Amino acid sequence: MVSTTNSLNITNTDFDLQSWLENIIQNRSETEKQALIDACNWAEEIHQSRTYAGKPYLVHVITVTNILAQLGMDTDVLIAAILHDAIDNIDLYEIKKRFGSTVMQLVDGVAKMKLIEELNSQINTNEQTERLRKMLLAMAKDIRVVLIKLADRLDNMRTLRYHSKEKQQRIARETLELFSPLANRLGIWQIKWELEDLSLRYLEPETYQRMAKLLDEKRLDRENYIQRIMTILNEELLKIGIKADISGRPKHIYSIWHKMQRKGVEFEEIFDVRAVRVLVKTVNECYMALGIIHNKWQPMRNEFDDYIANPKNNDYQSLHTAVMGPDQKIFEVQIRTSEMHHHAELGVASHWRYKEDIKHQDTSFEQKITWLRSMLQWKDEDGDAGDFIDRFKSEIFEDRVYVLSPQGEVIDLPQGVTPLDFAYHIHTELGHCCRGAKINNRIVPLTYNLKSGDLVEILSSKIEKPSRDWLLPQAGYLKTSKARSRVRQWLKKQDNNHHVNEGRSLLERVLRRLNIKSHNYEKLARNLNFKSIDDLLVSVSKGDISTAQIANLFREEVLPTPRVPLVVKNDTAINEVHVKGVGGLLTKMARCCNPEPYDPIIGYISKERGIVVHCCDCTNALRWQDEGNKRLIEVEWSRPDNLAACLYPINIQINGFDRTGLLLDICNIIINENINIIATNSKTFKEDNHVNMNFTLEVNDLEQLSRTLSKIDNLTNVMKVWRKS
Repeated sequence: MVSTTNSLNITNTDFDLQSWLENIIQNRSETEKQALIDACNWAEEIHQSRTYAGKPYLVHVITVTNILAQLGMDTDVLIAAILHDAIDNIDLYEIKKRFGSTVMQLVDGVAKMKLIEELNSQINTNEQTERLRKMLLAMAKDIRVVLIKLADRLDNMRTLRYHSKEKQQRIARETLELFSPLANRLGIWQIKWELEDLSLRYLEPETYQRMAKLLDEKRLDRENYIQRIMTILNEELLKIGIKADISGRPKHIYSIWHKMQRKGVEFEEIFDVRAVRVLVKTVNECYMALGIIHNKWQPMRNEFDDYIANPKNNDYQSLHTAVMGPDQKIFEVQIRTSEMHHHAELGVASHWRYKEDIKHQDTSFEQKITWLRSMLQWKDEDGDAGDFIDRFKSEIFEDRVYVLSPQGEVIDLPQGVTPLDFAYHIHTELGHCCRGAKINNRIVPLTYNLKSGDLVEILSSKIEKPSRDWLLPQAGYLKTSKARSRVRQWLKKQDNNHHVNEGRSLLERVLRRLNIKSHNYEKLARNLNFKSIDDLLVSVSKGDISTAQIANLFREEVLPTPRVPLVVKNDTAINEVHVKGVGGLLTKMARCCNPEPYDPIIGYISKERGIVVHCCDCTNALRWQDEGNKRLIEVEWSRPDNLAACLYPINIQINGFDRTGLLLDICNIIINENINIIATNSKTFKEDNHVNMNFTLEVNDLEQLSRTLSKIDNLTNVMKVWRKS
């Protein structure tokens, strides 16, 4: 556990800087020693005319540095702490020149943290405060920046009595909501409890004084009491061969008060005002230690919890008990193995989330905090300070960015997002109307990648006009699926109007070519199983339904055919279904769509009914095709040996402008469709080169006729083609 104490009492205006320096530079290289001395001399020169809480400003600077020294931080951090409040008086380049780029970046990072304090005063919700905490960590490319800021805040809180009551309340609330949870997450418990106690002292002074009286003893006395318990317990465990790691500290005032509020109990019902933690090697030793404790001191009724045999939902494991110790004072004992302790402190059972009453789990962020907390422990293991520093790099937060709206709201977005993503995150309409963006009051391209701490302002127009280019991945306009989805929906809506008009034009051309003069679009849509006319027209435009399928609906009007029952396995029947590549199979007509001769059809292999024939546009057939059902099989209507029996003479007329090869092109289309030309007549008008052509064709079905007319209609110089009544 990382801890710090306020052992250095710098309260005099004439404190001995030289003595402090001699203590700090011990066990450091000559280069580091000289750098610390130079930093102190420079800071003393910069702050010589400034005061802080009635003392020279240098006292504050040195106090902050001393807190970090007690955390075991490296020389670069201490130098940055010495210079952290000098940024307004010196140039960053000068810091880099004297002490290197690392110190410069640390000092610059601490200066940027002031933005967080300004924003926090504008935030009212717990969710926004939580985002601020994440933003602070994400903005700190070197997490040591956060540690410097925490130490700075701790000294601010220690000297808060010199400020006005209004400022005391504001800073105390900010500390409790933002900085104390950060200290907790990073495992710096001593800073955490002192920040919380000092915050409570100014936010609720009467409560603080009442809690202090309830404790009825000085903190030093309680610490001495716990040390006495630890000594006794260690001796008892050694007697039975258990070598344990025993630690403990008294419960601080805020923690006691918060627990009373959370559990709705009185002070007398709080048994962990004094607490001891015992770490052993095995589970068996956990229970042996519990037996020793209960034999030595009287256990309190209903205050024993076995979370080893019955772990908590988050897999937390430990033995908890409360006993009546010496001088009739109750204290709590937690017993667990080192592995359980590691899991409780750094794994999913880490109870900082439980203490802060955060209901919604953020596994990704929790893993990052776990990594950060382990960082503070690794500092003692790393021989090379450079290796340790590298582990603090900000890549661990590369998956999220925290940016600001013009109103000061913190917006949590994925890494790599653009101003367009931001606009759509705020409101869909803002995204549709986005025409530009300002980042930190500077106009940037819409493809700019947002960074944590950016102030984002969207420049919009009154007209919605998303671009199709926004959806191109290589263009880099959008990162989030939400934004892309909103753009697609808008474009689809606009495309829908285009498709309706295009579909209407195509459908009218089909009906005109077939010379169908009266038609009801609503009935047509209903016959093709569409909910509305627009749905039909869009489907025609997209090619989801062919013009031949539409033409077949007018078969009786164009090609009257007798309604004859289907004859299965009759080689001469004109309406027999033939399975491609296979003969002699049983076929049945589907009842859901009732295919009629020469409808476009497809077969479905059933288990008991053989081949069930469906129309190609049947809803069941379409669904099976989308699903890639392997039971679907190609089928077609069989043709009788006497083709003349199913050939229909049709007269068509073509109007256009004559050109070389026009008649040949028309004849090639007809021949390639296996259509016989019975008669033809052509007349050209020399005055305007206009040509009228008349053909009598023998067609097998309406689909063949419609397809042929469509191909002729698309020829160069053909103005109009239609079936003559």
